[in-house]
Amino acid sequence: MPPINKTRPRIAVPDNSLTRLRIALTVFFALDGFVFAGWVVRIPAIKEQTGASASALGLALLGVSAGAVITMMLTGRLCRRYGTHRLTVVCAVLLSLSVALPPLTHSAPALGAVLLVFGAAYGSINVAFNSAAVDLVGALRRPIMPSFHAAFSLGGMLGAGLGGLVAGGLSPTQHLFGLTLIGLLVTAVAGRTLLRIQPPAPTQDPPRHQSAPCPSDTRTRTRGLVITFGLIALCTAYGEGALADWSALHLEHDLDATPGVAAVGYSCFALAMTVGRLTGTRMLERLGQTRTLVGGGTTAALGMLLGALAPSVWAALLGFMITGLGLANLFPVAVERAGRLAGPDGVAIASTLGYGGMLLGPPAIGFMADWFSLPIALTSVAVLAATAAVIAALTRRAAAG
Repeated sequence: MPPINKTRPRIAVPDNSLTRLRIALTVFFALDGFVFAGWVVRIPAIKEQTGASASALGLALLGVSAGAVITMMLTGRLCRRYGTHRLTVVCAVLLSLSVALPPLTHSAPALGAVLLVFGAAYGSINVAFNSAAVDLVGALRRPIMPSFHAAFSLGGMLGAGLGGLVAGGLSPTQHLFGLTLIGLLVTAVAGRTLLRIQPPAPTQDPPRHQSAPCPSDTRTRTRGLVITFGLIALCTAYGEGALADWSALHLEHDLDATPGVAAVGYSCFALAMTVGRLTGTRMLERLGQTRTLVGGGTTAALGMLLGALAPSVWAALLGFMITGLGLANLFPVAVERAGRLAGPDGVAIASTLGYGGMLLGPPAIGFMADWFSLPIALTSVAVLAATAAVIAALTRRAAAG
């Protein structure tokens, strides 16, 4: 009888449940990247279909960002009320349906309107599944957050590659409707698993104090830390947005690369970021969060200085790869830490600030390129990466609670 009692606590049902939960969430992260990248590669065809000018298209594309930013904070509250798993499934359905809408439009204003819906779904699912992932990280007691973002990156690479393959044979309507069908099918399979699993208990880490503080002081301090991690996310996303829009132009115009080689620039960055995220869990276990943030920000700053100021194409490509490795884990760690501090609301705040950085990057680079030069403008990515490292170093004690 005593041996039986001893073995009961070792039954691995909870571990199996958490493993299935991790797989389901990984699928949703990959689906998000896959659908979004599929839409991005058809933007030129949608521009031609709507007859939009470059400026009109730019305004319409702001609909994605506006929809995301508007709904992110609301999604944090909805997660608290209805649960992160339900919200993830609902938002995945909305994302899959809304990606089919852009090719049905025939004017820039109509395109902007449907992109508001698409952006709302995109922003909402990011808050929902990141919040679910934060709770899972706490339950597993392992820093696996980068692996989810690696799935997003891999999904994006797959979506972009598939989009490039079918672009010559399928119309935007056929391609994006196909993404809808794939999205709904994946959601039906992964969502069924997700809804059957009870979410782990939320794992929040409110700051600890030696003496009992006023509740309002605790809330203020917690919110300040959440915003701090949100600023790290902003610095990271600024670099991602800037390199996505300006790396090819820098290589082609400033370093005389051929269009084919110039297109490789962002691919090198994205591939390095994916590799960095795949190895992120091991790095976090070995170095800890603060060293990972400081080391990553410093590495990205040095890499971007090389990428922006190098006199040759191959040195610039190496710089982009180093930058990708450095930035890889900053955003996942920042969002996870904000979620541990304030739950879904913390994820929403950090994600909103991060998305704001991605919005700020491309136009800021453009203005600075007009005032100075594109290479000088791209060094702002290095400045913000270094800023993220400094923020992480200065707040390490407060963040540790």
